[in-house]
Amino acid sequence: MFRLRGKRPDNLGANNGKLAPSVNKPNNVSSQADPGDELHRVAPLKFSGDGNTAFQKLTKIVAAQKGATIVKQDGTYLYAEFESALMGFVDDVEFLLDGSGQQIHVRSASRLGYSDLGVNRKRVETIRAAFGG
Repeated sequence: MFRLRGKRPDNLGANNGKLAPSVNKPNNVSSQADPGDELHRVAPLKFSGDGNTAFQKLTKIVAAQKGATIVKQDGTYLYAEFESALMGFVDDVEFLLDGSGQQIHVRSASRLGYSDLGVNRKRVETIRAAFGG
């Protein structure tokens, strides 16, 4: 089996309430992309109630996803790697609890290649459906 993991990006993590910006390829999506950027923009995950409870729920949902490995989780930031079954491609997926509202920002990006054939957007929407928002 091939394993096309690529190198983990060095720009992951939250910096002043922001995740890494979108890159100019169709293989990534972010809730912090420019609202007019239809290629990259996805909505953040919305919730009501306690942010810590919502983030714990999200962590369980991500951990249960096929191919997911949680790399870092600190209560307001979650980073997971998703590995494809066939070729071992890795996507980096990050979530950040927004301290100013009832939402969790998300960024999902392929490490390698140009197009992801919509995999990252579909992943975010699958997680959103399980999260309920």
